[in-house]
Amino acid sequence: MEKGRIIFLNGVTSAGKTSIVNAFQERAGVFYYALSNDMFQQTVGLKYLREDYWKHICDAVIMLYHTAKLFSDMGHNVVIDGILIEREEITPHYRQMREILKDNPLDLVEVYCPLDICKKRNIERGDRYETQSEEQAALMAKNIDYKLSVDTSLHSSIECADMIIKTLLG
Repeated sequence: MEKGRIIFLNGVTSAGKTSIVNAFQERAGVFYYALSNDMFQQTVGLKYLREDYWKHICDAVIMLYHTAKLFSDMGHNVVIDGILIEREEITPHYRQMREILKDNPLDLVEVYCPLDICKKRNIERGDRYETQSEEQAALMAKNIDYKLSVDTSLHSSIECADMIIKTLLG
């Protein structure tokens, strides 16, 4: 059985990853299951998040990668809405993700947006705190081998989805 393709959208909160996933999934003839850090965070009870947020989030993120691998191994395409961060609880995060998915077709896409715009989006959303994107940017893994970078301050989520489809799916 041919393995499904995995496309990982990496960026800070409010960069536009989820909007791109939604636009991506609206395209005819392009079917991908969507997985996200937020989805897996919801598997952890609030009590445990309050007690040791990073330990539980990091465990959930590793489970996300194993879940993406399972989908791919079963021949299903997956798009991941996530962020590769480096904290002691998960370091080396990027290398762990690459190791888990080493036998699967994986493309990493940088979803970029200037931090001042992310900050405004965080305020408008109301479910993120104002400086969350800046804090995540400081923790992001370095030297990531991206196949493509999209900038949501210059392009709509639909345009970004189209760029991903054209570049990665030809």
